[in-house]
Amino acid sequence: MSLRFYLAILEPAEGGGYGVVFPDFPGCVTRGRDAEEATRNALEALLLHVEGMIEEGLELPEPSPADAPLPEWLAELDPSRCIRVLLPVERAQKPVRVNIMIEEGLLARIDRVAALRGQTRSAFLAEAARRMLAEGREAA
Repeated sequence: MSLRFYLAILEPAEGGGYGVVFPDFPGCVTRGRDAEEATRNALEALLLHVEGMIEEGLELPEPSPADAPLPEWLAELDPSRCIRVLLPVERAQKPVRVNIMIEEGLLARIDRVAALRGQTRSAFLAEAARRMLAEGREAA
């Protein structure tokens, strides 16, 4: 497993909690009631954002160093109030064709829901597997 670590910036919000931005992924944002929840939400937001980029065939940016200066679009942030967190993301690897057996009715339901979401069957199953594996990680 090959990992990249991307920087998340947690900034205290005026009304309480934390907002989260990612210097390497403008537009990817989340928040949380406290730093712990903001970090959990940040990992989920980042993974979904990266997954979307991969599905669209976009190249992932190289991770910025943790101590890198903030990009210009984040110039209004006060670095002394922010928390920097590195979040792990698996590098996209070459897809591999697999042959599986699955109940016909379940496959039809998967195809319908995937189509409604604008996904392929493969993307839908991969996303479901990633979520189940993440849940297992939390329970372990």
